[in-house]
Amino acid sequence: MSSIYDFTETEMSGQTLPLSQYKGKVMIIVNTASKCGLAGQLAELETLYKKYHQDGLEVVGFPSNQFKQELADDDQISEYCQMHYGVTFPMTNQVRVNGNDETPVFTYLKDESGHGRIKFNYTKFLIGRDGKLIHRYAPITKPSKMEPEIVEALYSKN
Repeated sequence: MSSIYDFTETEMSGQTLPLSQYKGKVMIIVNTASKCGLAGQLAELETLYKKYHQDGLEVVGFPSNQFKQELADDDQISEYCQMHYGVTFPMTNQVRVNGNDETPVFTYLKDESGHGRIKFNYTKFLIGRDGKLIHRYAPITKPSKMEPEIVEALYSKN
C-alpha cells in the first residue's frame, strides 16, 4: 500500500470504513483499549473531534486486546466507550497492532513513522490533509497535547 487512503476497515457496526473517505481531512488514528488506565484519553479525543470535526478533523479508534486490556467483543466495547466517554467518532472491529497477523494499516503507519512495534495502547498517529504522517505520539501523550499540531494541520496554508 502506498497511501493511508488505500486501506479499508470495518466499523463495529459492520459497515465498511474506507479511509479514502477522509482524503483532504486531518486524521488521528489510535489503538484503544477500554480497560486500560489510559482509557480516559477517549474523552479527550472526543473533545478534539467535536471541537474540530466541522473544520476537517477525523478520529478513528482501533480497539485492540493485544495488551490484554480490552473487553470481550465489539458490542461491549462500543457500549462502554459511548456510555463512559461519549465517543461518537468511528471505532473499528478489534484489531492486532503487532505481529504476523497485525492489521495492515498499522504495518503501514509503523513503517511511515520509522518506529517499530506499538509498545502500548493509545499510540496516536496524526495524518495531514495530504495523507502523510505528521507525527506518531507515545501512549502517555495526552490528546490535548496534540492540539497545536492539529490546529496547524487544519489551518495551515501549506
